[in-house]
Amino acid sequence: MAQIWAGTDIGKTHHHCVVLGAEGERLLSRRVLNDETELLALIADVLAIDEDVLWAVDVADGMAALWIELLLNHGQRLVYIPGLAVNRASAGYRGMGKTDAKDATVIADQARMRRDLTVLRPDSEHAVELRVLTNRRADLNADRTRRINRLRGQLTGVFPALERALDLTNAGPLVLLTGYQTPAALRRIGSKRLETWLRNRKVRGAADLAAIALGAAERQHTAVSGEKIIAQLIHTLAQEVIGLNEQIAEIDKLIAARFREHELAEVISSMPGIGPLLGAEFLAATAGDMSRFSSPDRLASLAGVAPVPRDSGNVSGNLHRPRRYHRGLQRVFYTSALISIRNCEESRRFYERKRDEGKRHTQAVLALARRRVNVLWALIRDGRCYQGDLPVTTAA
Repeated sequence: MAQIWAGTDIGKTHHHCVVLGAEGERLLSRRVLNDETELLALIADVLAIDEDVLWAVDVADGMAALWIELLLNHGQRLVYIPGLAVNRASAGYRGMGKTDAKDATVIADQARMRRDLTVLRPDSEHAVELRVLTNRRADLNADRTRRINRLRGQLTGVFPALERALDLTNAGPLVLLTGYQTPAALRRIGSKRLETWLRNRKVRGAADLAAIALGAAERQHTAVSGEKIIAQLIHTLAQEVIGLNEQIAEIDKLIAARFREHELAEVISSMPGIGPLLGAEFLAATAGDMSRFSSPDRLASLAGVAPVPRDSGNVSGNLHRPRRYHRGLQRVFYTSALISIRNCEESRRFYERKRDEGKRHTQAVLALARRRVNVLWALIRDGRCYQGDLPVTTAA
């Protein structure tokens, strides 16, 4: 057991560190710049008080990355307490105000009293790279979704019939909108010339897409106010979405390549429904180290697929999804469960059995996801691949 506890309230430019003794007395309180020289000086000053120290932080990545790396490189013990837990715990401490010093004190005191906090360990370079790549892909995907929504909004304003007819998640409609955005423009070019224009740009199903666009144009002969400038915005947004699609395709190749180089890639991808992308997201969240989880129950809890009770008074058996879980890890298990229902006979039978028991679709998928946590945890622990009765097609 540690002799002193050092809590750090993480900030973008500065951190605040408070060190507490065995009785909760404050031994040090300092605001330090998020800079290697000052952080190393802080480590030295805390170790001068007592070398038996337990460090605690309320942020586990991003702006805390340098601080965490320095502590781990110096062989220090480090635990993580979520910011939400710090916020709720602070209500039990004296004073109604909120300061960095108070938050750091709460972090240190919680580390002093609690034994259930997550221990932070150094990740492999491979896991860090996959985390960076998958986070970048998530950002690009969110940007694409925002631009598609803006594109739909603008197109609805001038040409609602075409907006209803097009699936803007496909490449062909986006190419169409880079050239033609209004009913009049589509009628002028005509079906045959539009089909040729689309074919020259390597659009699949050019004839069907041209027919759909001309059909929409024939249903609207009114020009909306501001149509010209809105058409220019639609052109720009469509090009931006096409550019984002290209960036996502490139980063998917990088993710797949880095995932396949990992020693656990064959084991993880042998699970029905898990391909390079979901496998990379799993490694990014867990580093593939099952020793961090004492049991598959702990992994399922982190993934948010293990229901927790929310009973009160006469209400019992009230199960809900936990409020705090890793959303990326939940996506891995839930999405792969959906895919495996289509591609894996064992998964489909399990899903249908849960449906026959009266569970709704989402409940049945979550039950399957929970079962798959046990299987994947055991496969990684034993270093063996999944073997099913039928061939399985995995998906990204």
